[in-house]
Amino acid sequence: MKNKLLLLLLSMTLFLGILAACSSSEDEPATSSDSEEDNTEQQESDNEGEEASSDEPVKIMFHTHGNEASYNWSETIPAFEEEHPNIEVELVILSEKGDTNEALQKLDLAASSGEQLDVLMFSDPASYAQRVDLGMVAPIDEFIEEEGYEVTEEYKVNTQLADQYYALPGKFNPWYVLVNQDHLDEAGLEMPTDWTWDEFADYANQLTTDEHYGTFFHGPQNGGWMEYLKLALASKPEETELLKADGSSNFEDPMFKKTLELRWQMEKEDQSATPYTDIMSQQLHYRDTFFNQEASLVMIGSWMNTELGGTDQFPLDFNVGIAPYPKNNPDDEGGYTPVTTDYMAVASNSEHKEAAYEFIRWYTTEGQIVQGKNIPSWNGVGDDELENIVDIILDDTNNPEKVDKEALISVLQNSKASKLIPPAPYQAEIYQMANDEYEKLIYEEQNVDETIDAMHEQAQEIIENNQ
Repeated sequence: MKNKLLLLLLSMTLFLGILAACSSSEDEPATSSDSEEDNTEQQESDNEGEEASSDEPVKIMFHTHGNEASYNWSETIPAFEEEHPNIEVELVILSEKGDTNEALQKLDLAASSGEQLDVLMFSDPASYAQRVDLGMVAPIDEFIEEEGYEVTEEYKVNTQLADQYYALPGKFNPWYVLVNQDHLDEAGLEMPTDWTWDEFADYANQLTTDEHYGTFFHGPQNGGWMEYLKLALASKPEETELLKADGSSNFEDPMFKKTLELRWQMEKEDQSATPYTDIMSQQLHYRDTFFNQEASLVMIGSWMNTELGGTDQFPLDFNVGIAPYPKNNPDDEGGYTPVTTDYMAVASNSEHKEAAYEFIRWYTTEGQIVQGKNIPSWNGVGDDELENIVDIILDDTNNPEKVDKEALISVLQNSKASKLIPPAPYQAEIYQMANDEYEKLIYEEQNVDETIDAMHEQAQEIIENNQ
């Protein structure tokens, strides 16, 4: 209820700010002159001013959580302005630390204060969807239609909400499986290039020794890292969340049951996964676990690209392979995986929407190559360009030669995001409930079917209580 009230207040404040700006403009008194000649001269002067101003570049404000170290704005924005001399971009970094929560708070304050907003960057689907719902973001379908491209063909991430597009995706961080290549060789196993969850479990079983586990699942933890409760769900093209697109419970999906069965089998029967009790009691972390060679397979997001070759904090003493996110059945279309991206949007109250769109379109395509910091969501990136970006990223690590670069590039090229489901305002409550019930399962207080029944029933209650 608090969240709803807060969102409503923000929406009202934003609306009043826009209304006040309009009223101020409309109420401005017009100047009078003493003669028709003066009026004519004034009109000619105004026209000359308008012509002069039309030659000046349009100035757009770009509000972002991304700092210079992570996004290389000092090279990226000048490259855009050189190619588009009619548009000037003023960068507003909302958090020098790259703190997304701090950035969102400052962005909301700027919106409620009536500051000029043109281009907005969101780091996750929740903040993106919430501000679309508040009316802070403008639809961009007309610009997309004018260009004549399909977003789902042009980009790896589908940003559509309620049959409309409000953003284009920037970077592309799919999840993949980190593989200890040395362990793989010792077990006589080949590097997986196309595999199922059953084959993943089989690999983990064969890789388990007295010295290390076959795999490590870094979650769920206190209502977070829920990707580890959606393993098989995330391999689907749609309906990959714990709540469906229509807001109803998704706990009865067969692929959710498959995930719970898989987690139970690997930890309790095969004993190939690091025990959940150890993860929680010892506060184990995926970085330490992988680089200390305490698990052979670690499923994680590709933000790890910048650390794959080892760092001063996490030295690399073995060879690293990259395997794709597993699929559910051998005949399924592969490549679907959890994905994080930056959502590049146009502000609804922008007076320069066309220029703002021009910037986000360039930034999410050519701009990603110029920036050279992340893997782009844009499908127009050539093989040589992608390889060059990967080289730049790996060269910043201590031992890039120990990373299977070809496998990494192949996985990145073939990964894609499922259809976006806007998070519910009470998503955190759903996640915490699912976390609690999962712990009852893994601590052997209830079986898989009882766990699913309890989750589904409680989800229904949460949904009804929030309607």
